[in-house]
Amino acid sequence: MTIESSEQETPTPVRVRLYVAGRSPNSVMALANVHILLHTHPHHHVTLEVIDIVRDTERGVRDGVLVTPMLVRTEPLPERRILGSLNDRALLLDVLGLDEVPRE
Repeated sequence: MTIESSEQETPTPVRVRLYVAGRSPNSVMALANVHILLHTHPHHHVTLEVIDIVRDTERGVRDGVLVTPMLVRTEPLPERRILGSLNDRALLLDVLGLDEVPRE
């Protein structure tokens, strides 16, 4: 699944991967928190790839995923990771390198 959020003035594109474990409570919460952030910050260009390691175990092993949920910002470099349900909005914004500009 890929979700993109963008508007006319696009800062540096951000690519992230969210590794989840099926419909576990923390995975569902992490996905919801990321969706909320993307929908309330449409001025950023963020591409989200969701990887369910229950369905694609090899991908999780290949990418070195030991804990889920895990969000990885792959671009821009350096790569940054955050674990858990992603309910700390300030930390999530910091890891993604986004500013806090509310939706109009």
